[in-house]
Amino acid sequence: MLGFLFSTSFEQWSNNKFGGIHMKKALVLGASGGMGFSIVNELIERGIEVTAFARSEQKLRNLYEERREITIKTGDIFNLQDIVDVAKDVDIIFQAANIPYKEWEDKLVPFIGNVVKAAEIQNTKLVLVDNIYAYGRSNVAKVTENTPKQPHTKKGKIRLQVEQLVKQSNVPTIIAHFPDFYGPNAESTILHYTLKDAVQHKKAMFVGDQTIAREFIYTPDGAKAAVNLSMNDNAYGQNYNIPAYDVITGKELVQIIRELSGYNKPVWTVSKNLIRFLGIFNADMREVVEMFYLNEEPVVLDGAKYENDIGPLPRTSYREGLLRTIEYMTGAK
Repeated sequence: MLGFLFSTSFEQWSNNKFGGIHMKKALVLGASGGMGFSIVNELIERGIEVTAFARSEQKLRNLYEERREITIKTGDIFNLQDIVDVAKDVDIIFQAANIPYKEWEDKLVPFIGNVVKAAEIQNTKLVLVDNIYAYGRSNVAKVTENTPKQPHTKKGKIRLQVEQLVKQSNVPTIIAHFPDFYGPNAESTILHYTLKDAVQHKKAMFVGDQTIAREFIYTPDGAKAAVNLSMNDNAYGQNYNIPAYDVITGKELVQIIRELSGYNKPVWTVSKNLIRFLGIFNADMREVVEMFYLNEEPVVLDGAKYENDIGPLPRTSYREGLLRTIEYMTGAK
């Protein structure tokens, strides 16, 4: 009974606070990834029925098998009919799926085109989890939604094509720009590789100059912001920048990790030249080189628009976020 009262009160509050959108069921594409996993959990905490979609059934079962409120669906994200079928009867699609860099040039725009087409066919809204690549190099302290997008990299130009494709459609869409991620189940991130070796007390590496301050967003914070936006009718048709707790240097991150995990080995720096060398033998590394500028010339997001339209940004301190992430990775959660 108390759960019902809480759920009803929360629904009434969220409808008032966020523009009256009534979301009963959501689809999360890329539900086995870092941000997708956190979005699924955030939606479930709010009493929203979720369909978790990804390619690997085993990964989805490992994450969600014991959660009755979550429907697991698998399929091919490049197959329009698979997305159309899984989007039936949902109110909002959260697009958090990602594909390898080497597939972006040929497949990313068509893939997002399929997501948009499926949303149009099923008459749903869309929330697009995006990165900061389309902004290109930043000449300002903090990038706002009005900062001109002038990408100088191949991947930045592709992300801009994605944005233009979405905005040319009739689908009500929110584009949320996030910096690099870290958090529970966020395994395809540069900070994860440092954390993974540290918790195993192996020789660890940090990508980029450890003295340069950058930002990394804790995925549950990003998920909370994305869901808050999705419940605000006025947010559709707009872009929002979702910054992290603050900027932080690699040295500061490593020190926090040491204090939390007891890690005491040296942490080596991965330089651009090393990535370029590895690219001789590895196609994925070749694709990483052009984005390395973000480790040397960080793009920092301004969250004023979100705070003005929605309210305070979700901000978990790096110490608390890293603690929860390490607990998740070690099974101590």
